[in-house]
Amino acid sequence: MALYASVIIDISHEKLDRAFQYRIPEELSGQIYAGVQVSVPFGNGNHIRQGFVIEVTDKAEFDERKIKAVASVVKDSIAVETQLIALAHWMRKNYGGTMNQALKTVIPVRQKIKAREKRILCLNLDEEKAREQLSVFHKKHHTARARLLEELLRHPQLSYEIVMQKLNVTAAAIRALEEKKIITVLREIDYRTPTAKLKQEESQITLNAMQRQAADAVRQNLRKGINKTYLLHGVTGSGKTEVYMELIAEVIRQGRQAIVLIPEIALTYQTVMRFYAKFGARVSIMNSRLSKGERYDQFLRAKKGEIDIMIGPRSALFTPFLRLGLIIIDEEHEGTYKSESLPKYHARETAVERAAMAGASVVLGSATPSVDSYYKAKKGEYQLIELTGRAASQPLPVCDVVDLRQELQSGNRSILSRKLQDCMEDCLAKKQQIMLFLNRRGLSGFVSCRACGHVMKCPHCDVALSLHKNGRLMCHYCGYGETAPSVCPNCASRYISGFKAGTQKIEEVVKQRFPMARTLRMDFDTTRGKDSYEQILSAFWGQEADILIGTQMIVKGHDFPNVTLVGILAADMSMYAADYRACERTFELLTQAAGRAGRGTKTGEVIIQTYNPDHYSIQTAKNQDYKAFYREEISIRKLMGYPPVSNLLLVLFTAKEEKAAEWAAAYLAALIRKAKVEGLKMIGPASASIGKVNDIYRRVIYLKHGEYGKLVELKDRLELFLKDRADFKRIYISFDFNPMNSV
Repeated sequence: MALYASVIIDISHEKLDRAFQYRIPEELSGQIYAGVQVSVPFGNGNHIRQGFVIEVTDKAEFDERKIKAVASVVKDSIAVETQLIALAHWMRKNYGGTMNQALKTVIPVRQKIKAREKRILCLNLDEEKAREQLSVFHKKHHTARARLLEELLRHPQLSYEIVMQKLNVTAAAIRALEEKKIITVLREIDYRTPTAKLKQEESQITLNAMQRQAADAVRQNLRKGINKTYLLHGVTGSGKTEVYMELIAEVIRQGRQAIVLIPEIALTYQTVMRFYAKFGARVSIMNSRLSKGERYDQFLRAKKGEIDIMIGPRSALFTPFLRLGLIIIDEEHEGTYKSESLPKYHARETAVERAAMAGASVVLGSATPSVDSYYKAKKGEYQLIELTGRAASQPLPVCDVVDLRQELQSGNRSILSRKLQDCMEDCLAKKQQIMLFLNRRGLSGFVSCRACGHVMKCPHCDVALSLHKNGRLMCHYCGYGETAPSVCPNCASRYISGFKAGTQKIEEVVKQRFPMARTLRMDFDTTRGKDSYEQILSAFWGQEADILIGTQMIVKGHDFPNVTLVGILAADMSMYAADYRACERTFELLTQAAGRAGRGTKTGEVIIQTYNPDHYSIQTAKNQDYKAFYREEISIRKLMGYPPVSNLLLVLFTAKEEKAAEWAAAYLAALIRKAKVEGLKMIGPASASIGKVNDIYRRVIYLKHGEYGKLVELKDRLELFLKDRADFKRIYISFDFNPMNSV
């Protein structure tokens, strides 16, 4: 059977859409697979060019007689693209989507940006000859050239930009002196460096006995060349970052490189500050808030080996390091490590695969490990390392649970419980700082009528509209907006209003209750600017504010020594989501939020406000007892057959016509039943939890199986069936393995 290779001739990012098919000669059949670099005849002259194989297939795209053959495999190729393309092929296989989508994910820069040059003008003549030439310029009234030469006599090297701007010398005048060999223009790449404003400081970190033991467990294997995946479970404030830095230092001593993944852009500022203090300019960052030029320059610097450590969210995993030795995933439990666009990869699993390709190790760190990772550690797939106490031996914060039902019965209708208000007052009197956490956005949640129950919904999406401070109702899915009504459009009642206050509303209540307190708010709306995260965090770190009010982004990984009180408002709000991970997320959020208190020398206190104080997520978070939570949660997962005990595959159907989505889902469901896969369970087809978004209808099928590989095989068969079906062209079908969010 003939085999064919799809080959990208030019790896430059504008041309990722274009691959050429070549026949694989029999003598090379076992040597060619995705990621391999090959030599191929190209163009009318059949000039030999090098390219990368992105896929191998047994189907010819056109007349087999006209398909050229691969000339040879490039021996001992060490191009980093080889590894990244192989990784893209693995992602496409394991998560679905097209090869092109996978390639555009792993190649970090979509569009080539012209490198920025730094130019220096250097005087070529000695002083005597330079003064002779200056005299000539004066005689000929070449004033600009004379002005430049006079300045060069004082300063033999000058910046091109300073000459143009300060001396008012034109490019033509500079070129004239260069042509006469009077000056030389030195050109070098001027990298746009996002860490340029940071300063390296002497940083001596002394690990405590527990941290040293954790670091040694990994370090000994690194020195022996044994590569594994480790789960570092350390309570909040146990000093996981210090362990990471010790391991990175070991990797760098070996002449290798490290990637540090963090869940939110908001964490970059503090994380980079700590790493830069120790490792200096060999550290860089990669995230979506960088300009295209900055991203392109970090890509180049990494590829050329000019940096050793890359820090950033999910996309930093694809940094083109050639000598990768270690991947660290901090706060590994975070849902943001799962991509919501195709291919819907999980950074944790993909990091383990990339590490295997590169001969590297992976360290997963968290105070609240994901149930998935802890399950694998218990089974022996990951090596479990534990840090059971805080780094400086501080006690964990004291947690109190407030029952909001009792607050309401006693006449307190405020967002802030009486206990929390008393604690805030005491904290402010002591000049200590407070964090108030709420998992909400906007002035308030949905708007409904208390007379008839009517809810204001988006006409294009099956979701409630959210009320914002300007009196507008907004849809967070499609952007639709309208003015909030003063009377119910259904029954004309005036009892229509918003519920479930957001961060803006909390800020108003806090300012009214504590008018002298300085407040900062950190949520989606206040962090739109490029440097807004850093500005807010820096201001709070510098104690320019007493109270920080925010959403999830304020509770993840930040270290503020003067914060002694954390208030968790509506703690159980996330517990009622239509998602089997809801209790896990609630426990994680509460534990992480509680961990922000008492990280300095002062004892911390946490107030958890809830309507369900006896729930195991609330109680185990109060006690900071992960193992107790895990025992409860894994027993439920086993009973219900949910991940990680079993595996789920979500098949999502979207179409402009409701009947088309329904037909496609029913058709594939019947096809799956006919396949009779042993052990497979199917839920659906059914309407998605949000049945319509932006006038697009959505239907879902959930497939459940104990073996992940069986679901991958089924996905492959469905993709093959759909490949050339004209009747499915108007329906978009996507696959998501072990989805992190309900759809």
